[in-house]
Amino acid sequence: MIPLPNLPLPEPANTQLKGYQQEIDSLPDYETRVDRAQERFSSLNRKGHPTFDTVKATLSKMSVGVQRCAYCEDSLADEVEHIRPKALYPELTFAWMNYLYACGPCNGPKNNRFAVFAQGTGVHTDVGRRRNAPVVPPVPGTPVLLDPRVEDPMEFMSLELRQTFLFTATAALGTVAYQRAKYTIELLGLNSRESLPRTRYHAYRDFFMHLRGYVQDRANGHAPEHLLHLAHDIQTRQHATVWREMKRQHLLIPELKRLFEAAPEALGW
Repeated sequence: MIPLPNLPLPEPANTQLKGYQQEIDSLPDYETRVDRAQERFSSLNRKGHPTFDTVKATLSKMSVGVQRCAYCEDSLADEVEHIRPKALYPELTFAWMNYLYACGPCNGPKNNRFAVFAQGTGVHTDVGRRRNAPVVPPVPGTPVLLDPRVEDPMEFMSLELRQTFLFTATAALGTVAYQRAKYTIELLGLNSRESLPRTRYHAYRDFFMHLRGYVQDRANGHAPEHLLHLAHDIQTRQHATVWREMKRQHLLIPELKRLFEAAPEALGW
């Protein structure tokens, strides 16, 4: 997971979303707002609706690679994900900053699961609502889940690049930062889905081969336009976190150190 560029939602979609949210906020009680939020979002979030076509087009531009999931970066992003679930936070059902583009394998298991550090105590508290539980507002607090719309997840975790290709929390055990990274990794299944570490390994080899090709072509005097095309190709591939970690860890891995020494400009891509 890397931070997403925060593009503004174009008009008139931005104003339309605010209008839809006002409809929800004007309802008299929390349970009614929850029911209406889910019903209204489902009815509007469909292909051909001008507002949500704009929402999806803008989220696609913000996506890593070519419309890859903001969480796993592997699968096609085709679902408008509420970072804070609308079933818990109806006041954020149509909040632009509460949206990102995700894939079904990430969005489905996450669903309405959410946790906060409870206001006043700081205790890690699961606020997800169980089936048939009373529909009451969640405990107030700050989110545990890392939010790539407003923060850099890679300040909280790292990706092992030599053997496992698994994410680990970088902060000390028990700290808030550690809890946030661990919760995010586990909630989204970033390590537990068997295919993801394998695809990250293949992404590493793919990035490596493309960077080596760039270094060789530059040494052979290829035109600047050709080199720019190769650089752009690297920057728009899926698994952007793998590339981010290759740059961050290049001094620790000899084969990367040699390539980045030959093409130091690639550290800025």
